[in-house]
Amino acid sequence: NIVLPPPPTPKANYDIVCRADDNMLYVSGHLPITQEGELLTGVVGPASGGKTIEEGYHAARVTGLNIVSTLKKALGDLDDVEQIVKLFGIVNSTTDFKEQHKVIDGCSDLMMEIFGKPVGYHARSAIGTNTLPLDTSVEIEAIIRVKS
Repeated sequence: NIVLPPPPTPKANYDIVCRADDNMLYVSGHLPITQEGELLTGVVGPASGGKTIEEGYHAARVTGLNIVSTLKKALGDLDDVEQIVKLFGIVNSTTDFKEQHKVIDGCSDLMMEIFGKPVGYHARSAIGTNTLPLDTSVEIEAIIRVKS
């Protein structure tokens, strides 16, 4: 049993989810906010004193839980998700860290755990950057096809 955190709210002037038509949802970048309301922060890159891949993976999983919580609020029922189309993951990384894809697996693995194949199986990008809003460790956005 997976416990979802409360659905997050926007941290600036944007909508957390936008329905483009009857069956496509564009989910804004989500942050790793725990069930207790703690924002997971810090740069990933253990060789330079940053967080480990495992800590980054955990942050990406927590971010995925926030995305699923947003979907549940927007749709009412997660059975209305037809396909996780794409995830775009950004990792707050040191310049020598090259394993962003392993960090974002935390979110991808969660989508497969919750939705299974074929619904949870998705396209994905994982990139590194030198900073993210609020010093968060990861930010992930999603494109979701829903049942009409």
